[in-house]
Amino acid sequence: MEEEKKKEENVELESETTEKPMTELEELEDRYKRLYAEFENYKKRSSKEREGLYNMVTGEVLLVMLPIMDNLEKAASAETTDKSYQEGINLVIKQYATALEKFGLKTIETIGKRFDPELHEAVSHIDDGTKGEQEIVEEYRKGYMIGTKVIRHALVVVAN
Repeated sequence: MEEEKKKEENVELESETTEKPMTELEELEDRYKRLYAEFENYKKRSSKEREGLYNMVTGEVLLVMLPIMDNLEKAASAETTDKSYQEGINLVIKQYATALEKFGLKTIETIGKRFDPELHEAVSHIDDGTKGEQEIVEEYRKGYMIGTKVIRHALVVVAN
C-alpha cells in the first residue's frame, strides 16, 4: 500500500512539474506570437506612413512644376508658321511629361467622362441635349494625381 501511495504521489509530482514548464512555455510562446504580430503591424503601418509622406512631398514638388507644363502646352497651341519651333515645343512637352510620369503623376481624364467632384472642379454648366447627364464637355485646365491622391483638380465644363 505504501508503494501505491508513493507511486501516486510520484505521478502527481511528475504531472505538476511537467505542467508548470508547459504553462511557462505556452506563456512565452503566446508572448512571442503577440510581439511578432505587433512588430508586423508596426512594419505595415510605418511602410504606409513612409509611402504617404513620399507621395505628399512628391505632390508638393510636382504641384509647383505643373504651371510650367500648362505654359508649354499653351505655347504649343499658339499659332505659328515656324514648324521647327512647333516641333521643338512638342518635344519638350513630351520629355517633360515623361519626367513627371516617372514620379507617378497621372493625368485625370475629363472629356466625355462623368463629373466626379473628387477629381474635377466645375467652372461652368451648359444645357446640351446631345450629352449625357453630368458629362464633361470641355476642359479648362488639366488635373493630376499621384496614386489615389489628387494633386490638382481638373477645371471642367459640365453638361446637363
